[in-house]
Amino acid sequence: MTSSSEATSAIFGAFDKNVKRIESEFGVHIFNRSGGPEFGDAIVINGEEREAAMAARVLEYLKHMTGSGERIEEQAIEYVIGLVRDGLDEGAEKLSEDVVCLTSRGKPIKAKTIGQKKYISAIKNNTVILGLGPAGTGKTFLAVAMAVEALKNKAVSRIILTRPAVEAGERLGFLPGDLQSKIDPYLRPLYDALFEMLGAENYQRHVERGTIEIAPLAYMRGRTLDDSFIILDEAQNTTPEQMKMFLTRLGYNSKAVVTGDLSQTDLPFGKKSGLSIAAKVLRGIEGIGIFEFSERDVVRHHLVRKIISAYESYEREARAKHFRTEKKKESEKQ
Repeated sequence: MTSSSEATSAIFGAFDKNVKRIESEFGVHIFNRSGGPEFGDAIVINGEEREAAMAARVLEYLKHMTGSGERIEEQAIEYVIGLVRDGLDEGAEKLSEDVVCLTSRGKPIKAKTIGQKKYISAIKNNTVILGLGPAGTGKTFLAVAMAVEALKNKAVSRIILTRPAVEAGERLGFLPGDLQSKIDPYLRPLYDALFEMLGAENYQRHVERGTIEIAPLAYMRGRTLDDSFIILDEAQNTTPEQMKMFLTRLGYNSKAVVTGDLSQTDLPFGKKSGLSIAAKVLRGIEGIGIFEFSERDVVRHHLVRKIISAYESYEREARAKHFRTEKKKESEKQ
């Protein structure tokens, strides 16, 4: 594989940390053979044929990233290594091609995983989208990016972002300050995403004009939301009644994105999640997309993916143990 000296330097990383991770994973040796300014650099891989071929695919992905002007981060290396190991890397090099929008600082927002790319496509091609998956997969951030781009392009006239303030409940009145200051902590992740996309001053202007609204889910009751991009975040904390209420607010020329993680429900024990029921009831309806992320799509620190995987394994074993116990009790009664 050949590349320019600048690209080779980016691929190898500081103190060769990127290639050291690839060497460790595939049991190969990677080194650079410089051909000078005229011929560029040749990256050579020594090792077993199968492992060397997989390492080469990872390096090709990193080369494509540098060619697109992107920084090579630890998360990206871990992600593509996992894809290559599982034979799922086809199309991974195209991730950096589509820009969702630019942040207030000019940084392009792009899909970082194949799952994110499919999620973005689902939002584009459906009127209602349910995005389910673990923390750190970009469900809310990408939805906000799509909403901001739709507003900039005048595809909609306003953005409405909402969350259920489950933890507040009756205790809301005991918190200091007016209603807005009481509910702000529950809406902070939405503010953060909008500040990233628009900048604080631009965001404030939109709020003052009414083109951006952030409010608790209870404020949606009785409204019809036309010409809007609506995002319901943390939807795993809605009741079935709240979810139905929200979905029936949809008006003309509007799009609704519902995001949530069913493994992190804060509802009282025994209370069914409106998101869980909606994912079953709405499946197969034209115009409604249901997309499920996996831990592979986590774009935070690589340990977050391992934490999620560990908890999923624990919960599977706990459910299996509970099932075995219940079955044993039934057999003893008989």
